[in-house]
Amino acid sequence: MAHAVRQGVRVEGAQAWLLVLLLALALVAWLVTGDRMEGMDSGPGTELGTLGFYVGSWVVMMAAMMFPSVAPAVRAYSHEHRRRARAESPVRGGATVALFVAGYLVTWTAVGLAAFGMFEAVQQLDIAWLSWDRGGRYVAAGLIVGAGAYELTAAKDACLRGCRHPFDRLADRWRDGLSGALILGIEHGCWCIGCCAGLMVVLFALGVMSVGWMIFVAALIAIEKLAPWDRGPTLAIAALLLVLGIAVAVAPDSVPGLTIPGGGGGGMGPAMEMQMG
Repeated sequence: MAHAVRQGVRVEGAQAWLLVLLLALALVAWLVTGDRMEGMDSGPGTELGTLGFYVGSWVVMMAAMMFPSVAPAVRAYSHEHRRRARAESPVRGGATVALFVAGYLVTWTAVGLAAFGMFEAVQQLDIAWLSWDRGGRYVAAGLIVGAGAYELTAAKDACLRGCRHPFDRLADRWRDGLSGALILGIEHGCWCIGCCAGLMVVLFALGVMSVGWMIFVAALIAIEKLAPWDRGPTLAIAALLLVLGIAVAVAPDSVPGLTIPGGGGGGMGPAMEMQMG
């Protein structure tokens, strides 16, 4: 009995250190993000820079925004791996946990690349109506309101439940070894994308290079995934996004922290010019 108690404490202690490590990595990622994006926020339509710069910034940004809220899933994976390790898996737990997190980031990197491609395609079309002083702000507002509507859909609810309660799903779909850890991380990343897609659209609509809006969106994601109430936060966020979208459309100057694109366009700030030069 005493051995069982000590074993339980050791496992919980290891998981506590794992959570501390995730939060520490998130803090470092926030500091790096703040340094890389200083002076780059030009509001909606901010230029993304070169592909290499964007991908590096995006991965660090995802680590900063998502690591706190993905902690329950990482803990669930670590717990299940430890439960099975003695009988089934010869691979050390630290390597598999790292690959689970890597698979998660791979999924979000794919989303970032898709977003980059779509952004660049729209930029190449050079549609004058999308300038801020014409239809741009209404497009941004529509995206924000649409994201609020997505919060109320069955798809959002299913993906959010998958993120909030990962233990059973990971146990049911378990795969052993390093490749299994990577695949499970990718699968969880897909659930997270379904959960956070609307809120990430909001970030692009308001200015993806804005650290302030990153913090805002990351906080909403964390509240949805970690709060003890299932539907209450989602309903509140949907209402908040509706109000925010209307404000962007009719009174953008009143939205705290929103950078209004200069000259109707969303041009390239000095920091971006240096990054691309």
